[in-house]
Amino acid sequence: MDDYAIGCDAHKYYSVFAVLDKEGTLKTHKRIDHEPGAIQGFLEQYPSGTRVALESVGNWYWIADEIEASGCIPLLTHPAKAKVMMGNVNKTDKLDAKGLATLLRLKSLPYVWLPPGKTRDGRELPRTRMALTKIRTALKNRMHATLAKYNQKLEGASDIFIPKWREELYSTVNQLPPETRKCMHSELELLDHLSSQIDFLETRIRDLVEESEQIQLLKTLPGIGNILGIVIRQEIGTIDRFPNAEQFASYCGVVPTVKASGGKSYYGRLRKQSNQYLKWAFVEAANVVGLRHTSPQWHDRHVVQLYCRIRQRKGHRIAIGAVARHLAEAAYWVLKRNQPYREPAISRQVTLQSG
Repeated sequence: MDDYAIGCDAHKYYSVFAVLDKEGTLKTHKRIDHEPGAIQGFLEQYPSGTRVALESVGNWYWIADEIEASGCIPLLTHPAKAKVMMGNVNKTDKLDAKGLATLLRLKSLPYVWLPPGKTRDGRELPRTRMALTKIRTALKNRMHATLAKYNQKLEGASDIFIPKWREELYSTVNQLPPETRKCMHSELELLDHLSSQIDFLETRIRDLVEESEQIQLLKTLPGIGNILGIVIRQEIGTIDRFPNAEQFASYCGVVPTVKASGGKSYYGRLRKQSNQYLKWAFVEAANVVGLRHTSPQWHDRHVVQLYCRIRQRKGHRIAIGAVARHLAEAAYWVLKRNQPYREPAISRQVTLQSG
């Protein structure tokens, strides 16, 4: 057992630390204002390798950096579970910090995986790209709606924003009322800037993220290319921290919520409490499958058969969720076994019988 167990109740401008010895005796309570180096300086008096239970809050990155710099080990706590397990009637910073330290000492602290500092920093590239692409999509949808309000459209254009259609798009925009026209020109200018920033991030991602063997393996999955492969690899960390494919899929948020009562089970939407970046990546890959389900080259693939079978019975949205779950569980086995993706045996049998 460690000589000390330390709990940290973090806030925006300060953190409160509680230090327990191996017998569980409270040695000190300490409030530390968030000045650079202050947390590191406080923790350096404790043995290297001392574990610190850190409550998961919005500003935990730099606090984890200072804990690591002091030689201690930060454990990122699941706040909702920890609150229930502590069972405090009253709530104060000191009680919360002591409660975290107590759970840590008793080896019952509910904590989540904390990626290394370099990984935390590297994740910002694909996460920022994801945020910008959402803004770009919203902007495009707004411009489509504006054109629709005035019954304006580009005949034969599947994507009106690509360079091929830009001249005709400007011509169409110039037919709008004056103030609407000015707004559309501003939005087009912003769209071009966003697209250039996304292109820059994608180039930076490829330059900085070495195309490891794991990324190559992930790219053998249907619908997963360079960017999605990198996102999934960065967010997973190490696949060994997941005991099985089902728990990994749950962590990715691609399993439905379940309510069972009276011998009946009801399946709801995909879980919200999950890694939203992995969820986005697998749903994006599933959407690629949905878009390509009519392609002759994809006709015999298991994911296409799965998508078509479920879409026919339950609709597009549920079919996408099912494909995303299959891809997540397949990604687990691809990385666990260090082998490329292979079509499931049942799918190959169906293809042979139909041939």
